[in-house]
Amino acid sequence: MDVGILSQIGDYVDSLVHPSVQPDPLLMARHRAFIAPRLLGSVVALVVFPAYLALRGTPNATEILVFCWLIAPILTSYYLSRTGRYESAHVLSSLALTGLVTIVAMKTGGIYSFAAIWLVVIPLEAALSASRRVVAIASALALGAASLLMFCSLTGLLPVPDGSLGALGSLGIISASLYATGLALGAESLARKNFWLLNSEEDRYRLLAHNMTDVITRHGRNGAVLFASPAAESLFGAKVADLNGHGLFDRVHVADRPAYIGALADTASQGKAHSVEFRVRRESDDPAVPVHFIWIEMRCRPLDIATSASRQDLREVVAVMRDVTERKAQERELEAAHAAAERANSAKGRFLAVMSHELRTPLNAIIGFSDMLINERALALVVDRREEYARLINESGNHLLAVVNDILAMSKLETGEFEIRPEPFVLGTVVASCCDLLTLKAQAAGIRLGLDVDPKLPEINADKRALKQILINLLSNALKFTDSGGKVVVGAKRDGTHVLLWVEDNGIGIREDDLPHVGDPFFQSGDSYDRRHDGTGLGLSIVKGLVGLHGGEISIVSRMGAGTQVSVRLPLDCESVRPDARPALPSIKSTATIARLAPSAEVANAVATPVKKRA
Repeated sequence: MDVGILSQIGDYVDSLVHPSVQPDPLLMARHRAFIAPRLLGSVVALVVFPAYLALRGTPNATEILVFCWLIAPILTSYYLSRTGRYESAHVLSSLALTGLVTIVAMKTGGIYSFAAIWLVVIPLEAALSASRRVVAIASALALGAASLLMFCSLTGLLPVPDGSLGALGSLGIISASLYATGLALGAESLARKNFWLLNSEEDRYRLLAHNMTDVITRHGRNGAVLFASPAAESLFGAKVADLNGHGLFDRVHVADRPAYIGALADTASQGKAHSVEFRVRRESDDPAVPVHFIWIEMRCRPLDIATSASRQDLREVVAVMRDVTERKAQERELEAAHAAAERANSAKGRFLAVMSHELRTPLNAIIGFSDMLINERALALVVDRREEYARLINESGNHLLAVVNDILAMSKLETGEFEIRPEPFVLGTVVASCCDLLTLKAQAAGIRLGLDVDPKLPEINADKRALKQILINLLSNALKFTDSGGKVVVGAKRDGTHVLLWVEDNGIGIREDDLPHVGDPFFQSGDSYDRRHDGTGLGLSIVKGLVGLHGGEISIVSRMGAGTQVSVRLPLDCESVRPDARPALPSIKSTATIARLAPSAEVANAVATPVKKRA
């Protein structure tokens, strides 16, 4: 019950604190320490006053004045509660107490009165305000009152105290001591409250520092780390002590150090916030990757806002750092996706350009020669001419069919609908048959077609139809870009658990700028609008896809004017490659220098022979 009453009294005193002060715990404690003792002491004294009258009898003028003064603390408490003006309330309280002590002392012996001791209490009470101005005013009031009493006592203006006031003197000293003790306890309570608030604030910041993933650092003018929050250990993989001074700078990537130190220096000198991104070396417990670099974003601002030139040299910088490695990776992915979209858009343009050429030419021939056959009577065509027109229409139709087949094959490869049917067969026989198919075409173009197949070549388990298409496409490209008098060599040999196929020519070669794009759908080296050679640019793309379905690799070496070599490396058993690990479109390794993969003296001489460059 007593605890409940004290709690209610405490709640009532808290409700008297001015609303403007309540958000600040320390100021609220000061206001409560001012209101509570004055209000409660005055109320208790007024309640005791009737009992005092019953025991004492008729009070004298001094006693009546003392009890009337008890209203003053209530009034000052009410003033503070209504206005929130803490210093003014302390000044009023000091003034009221000084007035009471002075009057009582004048009535009871001046400077020798028992009440004069209370003048010492007035500055002590003012000290609780934590205001120099209030303490100075209270001290001036106490000294002024003491001087007045001393002057009046020395000049005989006040009556001399008699021995009957001894009890009152004792009471005055005791009451003053008790009041001073109360002031001391109040000061101790405020100091403890202040200490508790400071510790609570420090604990709150310490908790934030320990649980924040961002690192807070403090830097000197030269960039040296003066302080680093505990999160630095998990971010940089190093102890905070190792980062102090220039420890963090030593971990910054060499290429990013100017940006790092420049941001700190500009923030310190200009007094403006700066942001910078840089790489930092990070140690990890993973033995596979003990050291790697992470991307850090640092936002720094000046710690000292002074603008005077003398203090700019002393300005420090506080920085907040966070790991943005994932964001940088996403940015790189977005850049790669944007580049891929641009390449796709370029491929679409190349597709339209190539298709308009490849389809329009044979269609014009088909329409033109078929019109002549329709009007053969009017034109009086002879039999030989009709047969020639029919042959040209047939060749144009076959060309269109080949173009459509290439487009369909490329579409199936890109969508994953192209299926291979592996079977064991002798690779040397297939290579020889592909050469036989293109022998007549090579002879008509004046190109020598050579064969370099290892007689001990083992059987291979692969899709025979797909392998023929790979060889035919490679041979067709080699013949197409080799001038009359040149040579094309196709070879095969075993390479461990794989077989190596290559087609080598001493043709016009491929430009170095075009090598990275060779194998892209519809890409053709040179100007697509004005070129000597027909084709859709899908031949090598189809080869690339078919090689990927077999789990193989493809590489190209070439030099303008010296020739080109395309090598395909396939496993002896393509079924041993798991379908989920089999790339549909493998990357093509390319270089601009001829480095023969299956050298022979004859082919080396053919590749080294200077030929006319491609127009």
